[in-house]
Amino acid sequence: MNNLIQNYKIILKELTNTCKYITTSKQIRLPKMSDLELVALNLTAEYMSINSELQLFRCISGTDLDGRIERSVYNKRKRKLFPYIEKIRETLSSKFSDFTDVFIVDSTPIEICKISRANRSAICSTDEIKPAYGYCAAQKSRYFGYKLHAVCDKNGIFHSFDFSPANVHDVNYLHDIKENFENCLLIGDRGYISKELQLDLFNYSKINLSVPMRKNQHNFVDFCKTKSKIRKRIETNISQLCGQFLININLAKTFQGLATRIVSKITSFTMIQYLNFFVFKRSLNKLKINLC
Repeated sequence: MNNLIQNYKIILKELTNTCKYITTSKQIRLPKMSDLELVALNLTAEYMSINSELQLFRCISGTDLDGRIERSVYNKRKRKLFPYIEKIRETLSSKFSDFTDVFIVDSTPIEICKISRANRSAICSTDEIKPAYGYCAAQKSRYFGYKLHAVCDKNGIFHSFDFSPANVHDVNYLHDIKENFENCLLIGDRGYISKELQLDLFNYSKINLSVPMRKNQHNFVDFCKTKSKIRKRIETNISQLCGQFLININLAKTFQGLATRIVSKITSFTMIQYLNFFVFKRSLNKLKINLC
């Protein structure tokens, strides 16, 4: 993972092969670095755990990329390319869409600052979607920020994600899921218990929502061990996003910047999975392995 330029060239080559048809907004003056090259550099940095733009530009100093784009311009263009990066992620994940009809849904906290600083923090304070106080049952802790909702298949490929303030309950994300999925099994944790939504998902999109029962529920039945094992896949994915891709470290000041950072990390995650499976013919979820 130590050769940024070689990794960049591998990622750019595959992006060119799979996503060159995706269009972006026209620019009057053609930049030295194209949008696709900028995204390839961004994904490479995320894969290599380079979470700071200052560190990234130190790494490319003296290489072929040195002088092709300024740091401030890179930051501004990257934020504007949020829809473009999301289309690339959708294109990559669609390559795996026919492999399974079993999906897992879960959420993870996105802390923007410590609770002690929340009252005086200006991060995302002027945005339409404002941060809020929330509680993470898995970590048994309160936090201030947002919640990332995500759906991946049983192989670990992310197919959908969204953001909400931290105080929004997980079950509300199921309203979005029924528009994007159909004829599938969806496995969740106890945060998604809702008989009404379970029935609505099945009637609307033939989605079979399967969640473990609470022990105090009437006619309690143990959750299927096979489904419990499958559900651990998304927990591993989130752990990898926190560990290698540093998704739990926020350096953004606006929600647009935060959303762009997160979509870049998830797209980079999917890009490495794509390369592992289709190019290098190796284990899908070995994300720390060298590309070159």
